[in-house]
Amino acid sequence: MTKQFHLGWFLGFSADEWNEPFSNGGSPWNGDFYVEMAKSLERACFDFMMVEDTLMISEAFGHSMETYLKHGLMAPKHDPAPLAALMTAATRHLGVVTTMSTMAYPPFMLARLCSTLDHISNGRTGWNIVTTGENASAQNFGMDELPSREVRYEMADEYVDVVCKLFDSWDEDAVILDRERGYYADHTKVRTIDFEGKYYKVRGPLNTVRSPQGRPAFVQAGGSPRGRAFAAKHADAIVAVGNGPAGMKKYREEIRALAAEAGRNPDDVKIFFCITPTLGETDEEAQARHARMINSDRFIEQSLAFIAGVTDIDFSKFDLDKELPPLTTNGEQGSLDKFAQWGSGKTLRQLVIEASGGLVSSVELIGTPDTVAKKMGEVMEEVGGDGFLITSPSLRMSRRYITEVTDGLVPALQRLGLTRTVYTTNMLRETMKEF
Repeated sequence: MTKQFHLGWFLGFSADEWNEPFSNGGSPWNGDFYVEMAKSLERACFDFMMVEDTLMISEAFGHSMETYLKHGLMAPKHDPAPLAALMTAATRHLGVVTTMSTMAYPPFMLARLCSTLDHISNGRTGWNIVTTGENASAQNFGMDELPSREVRYEMADEYVDVVCKLFDSWDEDAVILDRERGYYADHTKVRTIDFEGKYYKVRGPLNTVRSPQGRPAFVQAGGSPRGRAFAAKHADAIVAVGNGPAGMKKYREEIRALAAEAGRNPDDVKIFFCITPTLGETDEEAQARHARMINSDRFIEQSLAFIAGVTDIDFSKFDLDKELPPLTTNGEQGSLDKFAQWGSGKTLRQLVIEASGGLVSSVELIGTPDTVAKKMGEVMEEVGGDGFLITSPSLRMSRRYITEVTDGLVPALQRLGLTRTVYTTNMLRETMKEF
């Protein structure tokens, strides 16, 4: 019997499926929709929901903001950190992972914000570590362009080192609440870090008390070889896209080997493979829904604009019915390589259809909840672990899709004994390490 695996959800604080028959209306900005969603995911015993983020309105597709704003795609997008506080305040077990860029936050401010969120959530906060891959984002922070990808990862290694030292600048027993002597905290158990590296200089200590988890759970997406090494060194959970079960298994084995090389227990690094299930009351209905989606002009345009946004490559200039020429990027090279399937002979149109709305499909999952649940179990048995990160095409949500997953797919998984039915831990890192 396949062992249990973990579930997470990947979303953006954006306009969602505003132009679909079962839309949310395109105005989720007070957070109520996402609070409802968090409650639904907790009822289904998900480990966490991860809120992705970008720091610009892209012009990568067609050198214009038009396509992105026309579709509400990747923009508008609001700050995920306040939303994380709302969602954890409304739940008791679900973790919330917030995307925050090492480019955008000074290390002290990020550590302080993460510590605050971890306290508000009673230890259910995670940080999705991103270096940012778009020049348009860099230009919002006083730069003309991003440093090279290698330099960004070198900076990020040092950045994580800084924030970990800040998280540890308060001992666990620093707060003593000694009423007789009138001492709130013992000053001998709080210290400066006096960090001075190649890129960062921080005195410390944090002026927040030590977080419930010591530090938030670290999540990272390791696509390129350099990104995989970084993720294996630092992350508690890794977000990944694999090319079918064989590719997923190979990726997991590589990450576990890299984690061991970095002196870590590979079992402490959980890999969540991205999937976009299409569900229906019958397998035929699900197949028809999927076919309608991938064969629409709007789907093709949105998908290409999304891929352009994360890779900083203008896909509007390529013929849909021809192969892509060789391409490299200073953006997300791993995402580009996953999408392009170099040497496959596939046309750009075929690549878009296979990507199912973005770079989010490790394996095709189309059918009834029971059909999809059975397939997920078979895939995970072949791969070896650890879990799936669910999203909808283009990373946008509707109440209908959430309900199909939480009240259709998850119960089918639970009937097969594949996912948990109750929480047995209180903090996010503990939840991810439960099995």
